[in-house]
Amino acid sequence: MSALFSPRYLACFLLLGVLALGACQKPAADVDVNIHGVNYAGDAFSYYVIDPAKPASGAGGELINAFEAGGMTCCFTLPKVWRPGIKVRIDTTHWLPKRPDNSLPEVKQTHLVEVPRYADGQPWELWVLRAADGSVSVVSSDVEPDHEKWPGKVKGWPVPSLEYQRERWEILRRHKQSSVDNHISLLKSLERSPEMRAREAWEFEKQYLPAYVKGFYGPNDPAYRIALKKRYEDGLQESKEEVERWMENRP
Repeated sequence: MSALFSPRYLACFLLLGVLALGACQKPAADVDVNIHGVNYAGDAFSYYVIDPAKPASGAGGELINAFEAGGMTCCFTLPKVWRPGIKVRIDTTHWLPKRPDNSLPEVKQTHLVEVPRYADGQPWELWVLRAADGSVSVVSSDVEPDHEKWPGKVKGWPVPSLEYQRERWEILRRHKQSSVDNHISLLKSLERSPEMRAREAWEFEKQYLPAYVKGFYGPNDPAYRIALKKRYEDGLQESKEEVERWMENRP
């Protein structure tokens, strides 16, 4: 038998082939996934996702208000097959209460978190989760927080605290009350200085609300002043009713 086709030669040839094939095989492919953020805390924050192995190539991020969820940004790369030790770096910023000088101190933090085991064995969208205490974690999931198979520790979408609801309610109450106060001020101004108030209103409405001055010859037109007073009175009444409705819905 030729030495070229001897069993020993063929065995060596096959062994070399197997070794070469193993050396050429690539690791499991990576997968690009979208990024979402959910904020369960009572203050706004922004985040930016970074692969710690490639710190120069950041991924998506956004600003999310208190007790809210963000949109969808692109993208982060996850291994197709989960393994222990997959890390994600998340840079966050949140803000402390305003100082007496109206400055808004910001707090920047870096979180190095581990991606838990893929819930169903596959990499899905990366969710950045900020807990009520400000801690940050991630999960990979193809379902949203209100789904029964949601893998996050906190189940469901953020629910505003009663304190937060009342803070927001009070901000809007003051805004609605300011409309009442403004109409009262306008009526007093029209009563105290009718010529000046009518002239100022005419100049403004002529430029921005031309329909209001149509049919009148000028700010000294008595009919215009009557119409102006009527608009102020109607606006005051509507503003008061809006405040009353808002007061009935206090959290």
